Amino acid sequence: MNRLRVLFRTTAVRLSAVYLVLFSICAAFLVFYVTAMSQRLLEQQTREAVSTEVAQIEAIYDRAGINGLLRTLERRARQPGANLYVIAGPTGEILAGNVASLEPGLLDKEGWTGQAFRYQRYTDESRKDSHVALAHVLVLENGLRILVGRDLQEPEKFRVLVRQALMVALGIMGFGALVIWFAIGRNALKRIDRMSDASTRIMAGDLSQRLPMSGSGDEFDRLSESLNAMLERIEKLNEGLRQVSDNIAHDLKTPLTRLRNKAEAALAHKNTSAGYRASLEEIIGESDQLIRTFNALLMISRVEAGGAAAEMSDIDLSTIVADCVELYEPVAEEQALELTADISGPLHINGNRELVGQALGNLIDNAIKYAEGAADPGIRVSLVRRGDAVVIAVADHGPGVPADKRDQVVARFVRLDESRSKPGTGLGLSLVEAVMEMHHGSLELGDTAPGQSSPGLTVTMVFPVPAA
Repeated sequence: MNRLRVLFRTTAVRLSAVYLVLFSICAAFLVFYVTAMSQRLLEQQTREAVSTEVAQIEAIYDRAGINGLLRTLERRARQPGANLYVIAGPTGEILAGNVASLEPGLLDKEGWTGQAFRYQRYTDESRKDSHVALAHVLVLENGLRILVGRDLQEPEKFRVLVRQALMVALGIMGFGALVIWFAIGRNALKRIDRMSDASTRIMAGDLSQRLPMSGSGDEFDRLSESLNAMLERIEKLNEGLRQVSDNIAHDLKTPLTRLRNKAEAALAHKNTSAGYRASLEEIIGESDQLIRTFNALLMISRVEAGGAAAEMSDIDLSTIVADCVELYEPVAEEQALELTADISGPLHINGNRELVGQALGNLIDNAIKYAEGAADPGIRVSLVRRGDAVVIAVADHGPGVPADKRDQVVARFVRLDESRSKPGTGLGLSLVEAVMEMHHGSLELGDTAPGQSSPGLTVTMVFPVPAA
């Protein structure tokens, strides 16, 4: 009983109940409409048949007189399945015909009887037996009254048969609809129960759980797909938060320790003002590095949370690439590197100019950092259209990244330079990946010169082209 109560609370069952009620109303209307139309059609056919016979009788009377008319009516009345024929006097008494009695006053008015009337045949065993007919009364010149009619028993049987057939058919359809309604409601309840169970496990802390999908592509599957995408996003953010916490505790411990040691060393020794100044400058340098690290973390969190999504607009990537290359050219020249650009444009996307510029700047900065001292000092930045995407690639000829570690280098604080001899925080590629996810694009890493001792690294940002 409780399960039925829960079943009737579901939206699917309520909607099915509404549909069933509406179907029943429409079915009842259909039954009465078809029955009425059938009755009207049969009555119209009856009137047409009687009118035709009345016209024939008038023609016979005009041609053969009263005697010919009486002979014709007598002959027709004896035929099997004959119509109603009555010859009555001016006062309404029945003189001849195949009808035993009529309703009183039926022959008083010439023309159609207006509505169906009851009569009795000579073969009726009891006065209670009666039949229904529709007739036309014809008054002759000598006062005789001729009634020509047709029994409505067969049309009435047909009308009742049509109504019964419709009622049975609609009853079967209604029963089938009720069974289907119950089955659909029960199936919907089972699916909701499975979703509720999965939700309970998720709320208990197991974010790896996903809402079940039947594969039918219905509204439940679409809802589950959307919620699963949301759960995947939440799980990824939680995992990122956990990793950030671990990485902050691990990677920021060293600079904080160095910062404390420098301050302690400055206090422990009797330095001159110049010595204190040098110590303070080192402390400020370490502090600036910490601030840059935290700013990068905040930027990544802001991008991953979608905080910059509202600032998306139509931007020209060719202008951004040209500006970034121009900005980093002096830095590359200081490291004896040649920074070149190959730009096709203008190429427009829907994006955030600031974030795309910062992501590209990170890639160029990484290329300059790791290409220093390479045999080939060239760093090439390209912008091209590739099918339905716009691609920005930054290629250098440094040591590159092994294929088995390319998934790791985009994580926060991950650096292949275990000795930390090169400056950086290990957050550059993490920011680039977050920016690409916000733009619904992808970040690809590959070799610039495969097979060589220094294959280099080509980092590609692939942006989807907005629909026209």
